[in-house]
Amino acid sequence: MTRKLLTRRTALTGIVGASSGLILAGCDRIVQIPGVLSMLESAEKLSQHGQRLVLSASAPLAREYSRAEISKNFKANGTTRPQTEDYVRYAATEFTDYKLKIDGLVLRPQELSLDEVRNMPSRTQITRHDCVEGWSAIGEWTGVPLSHLLQQAGLQTNARYLVFHCADNLGGQGLYYESIDLVDAFHPQTIMAYAMNGQTLPVPHGAPLRLRVERQLGYKMAKYVMRIEAVDSFAKMGRGRGGFWEDLGYEWYAGI
Repeated sequence: MTRKLLTRRTALTGIVGASSGLILAGCDRIVQIPGVLSMLESAEKLSQHGQRLVLSASAPLAREYSRAEISKNFKANGTTRPQTEDYVRYAATEFTDYKLKIDGLVLRPQELSLDEVRNMPSRTQITRHDCVEGWSAIGEWTGVPLSHLLQQAGLQTNARYLVFHCADNLGGQGLYYESIDLVDAFHPQTIMAYAMNGQTLPVPHGAPLRLRVERQLGYKMAKYVMRIEAVDSFAKMGRGRGGFWEDLGYEWYAGI
């Protein structure tokens, strides 16, 4: 069930070594090692260029698995229970008051309840989650295709990226955010998941909604999504690299 991932993941895993887990400060120090950041950025450009060449001819799917192959233990990456005021309030009512906001460079801004999202066309897929820390697990995810949400909101012509604003304040370093381009946004396996393994998405795994962008590493799959913002650039967000971990030196494009 193992498979060799692209060079930059192998390199980062080698740098981390046999550590059983990464803490925020440790991840930050990794990218301060001379030469590491430039190496990761070079590998990122090669990977993204290669995958986009493939996508120009087709839209390949990430491998999907059978229910018999679902992992018995699926670690919860990152934050497992956000403590921000809004999230605590939503969780206390089992997200009945939750609204997913879709705004930015859209024609029809949206505020959708969880029930409204659940009543939209859905997709179920059994895929493998690959973490930059070196572990993998297979799970079943059900959610609304992100493409459906974008078609409902309508993108303006200058929209280039989607930014996912989340409820978790990782390590007290600010609210988590992540971004993808429109190629991945409209891929059929890119969904906003509200169920895992046939059950309501658990809080440790990102309830009420998490992004699943199956051809990228796990840190791209934002949990606890509160808002989706269409933008033409993320240069003025955070440190201008497009995501929480990216601002600390991880590559923006994490294709596998």
